[in-house]
Amino acid sequence: MKSFTLYGWLVCAWVLTVSFQYGYHISALNQLQDVLTCRRIDASASTPVHYGLPTCIPMSDATFSLVTSLFTVGGLCGSLLANIAMDRHGRKGATRISSVCNAVGALLSAMAASVTAIAVGRFVVGLAAGIGVCVGPIYLAEIAHPNIRGNIGVGTQLAIVIGIMVTQAMGFGLATPKHWRLVLFISAALSVIQFFMSPVITESPVFLKRIGLPEQQKRALQRLWRDYIHQDSEELGEQPLLANEERPRPVMEDRATVTLPQLLRTPELRRALFIAVFAMTSQQLSGINAVLYYSNAILSRALPALAPYVSLAITVVNFLMTFPPIFLIERLGRKQLMQLSVAGAILSHLAVGYGLDAGMVSISSIAITVFVMSFAIGLGPVPFVIIPEVAPSHASSSISSVALSVNWIMNFVVGLVFLPLRNLLANGNPTKEGRVFYVFAGALLCSSFAFSKFYRR
Repeated sequence: MKSFTLYGWLVCAWVLTVSFQYGYHISALNQLQDVLTCRRIDASASTPVHYGLPTCIPMSDATFSLVTSLFTVGGLCGSLLANIAMDRHGRKGATRISSVCNAVGALLSAMAASVTAIAVGRFVVGLAAGIGVCVGPIYLAEIAHPNIRGNIGVGTQLAIVIGIMVTQAMGFGLATPKHWRLVLFISAALSVIQFFMSPVITESPVFLKRIGLPEQQKRALQRLWRDYIHQDSEELGEQPLLANEERPRPVMEDRATVTLPQLLRTPELRRALFIAVFAMTSQQLSGINAVLYYSNAILSRALPALAPYVSLAITVVNFLMTFPPIFLIERLGRKQLMQLSVAGAILSHLAVGYGLDAGMVSISSIAITVFVMSFAIGLGPVPFVIIPEVAPSHASSSISSVALSVNWIMNFVVGLVFLPLRNLLANGNPTKEGRVFYVFAGALLCSSFAFSKFYRR
């Protein structure tokens, strides 16, 4: 089996930094909320200023929610712009742009003295995440040998979960009036290091081939792959994972890049687009954020002594269960992993709903744990893996941009309607709050059915 050289693994880690930053900032402000918004004040401090900056920034829950949501708005904007960055500046150039945006946004947030400053920083960090989460999976797929492309592709989700886990762990030690800014400074420093490492990082071989640089492509492959032979380069970019009868017309690497309007008008790319969109829709309609919202309350009741560590424990479960797909994705296949994941998630939703309505904390607790495990083996990693695989290279950036934009939109919509829908279905009765999870189970069933209809491999 083909594998990376030591240099290839370095490039892989460099690319995955953008996914790590995405996960890092998903969780960063949530861990700092109490101290950041002045709910928790250091009574022993003689002054509310530390190194010339306020030790907290007063804001209401509504204001904090708005600031937090700007990450999603920035992410959507970044995803819509990602295809332009990738096609004009290459995969490496787009990654550099993401690292610069993240460094600027994290620094703005770290040095903020007002709500406006931290809000702008949050938006810019979201912009970086939107670009990074689009370019990362494509970059990984294009530097990896086809034999290990799926295994390496799972790294995107793994890096995201590690980012979430790191900020949650940091929250135990750095969520203090004098130290919370360090969480954001660390993110900025990591992006600066990533940017200055870029001169030693190779561009994607597929992109080099497409822009007519075969010699540079060959040198890149020799540095990336062990036991490289010239024939290996012919396999690059020519294996979209659609069945033969579903494969688009022969892919030529020198074809002109497809823009978003052209993508929507091109019938031969429609199936790949639908696969990517429904995969990302299923990921968000799984209700992962809704389940995590309840997980703290439910598991804290079940394990009161461990209440402060519940969020971290759930993330650790998610992290551990992301490893099996690395080994299973090539053996079972992408579709099979998705089907197993969806089945486990739907059954877990039904169990969570029943447990909440019946007041059975033990059932809800077990169901939440099973849900997180189910999500981690398929719904989490597989959508990121299949986008660059089903799309021809001249359209991969546009398809990724559309699919990830849908992901950000669905993320925002689910977060927006979850609590109102829960309250509507419960009709003021706390023992009926589980009904909302039946809705998520039905929505996930529909979206995953649509995905399976188009992705027949």
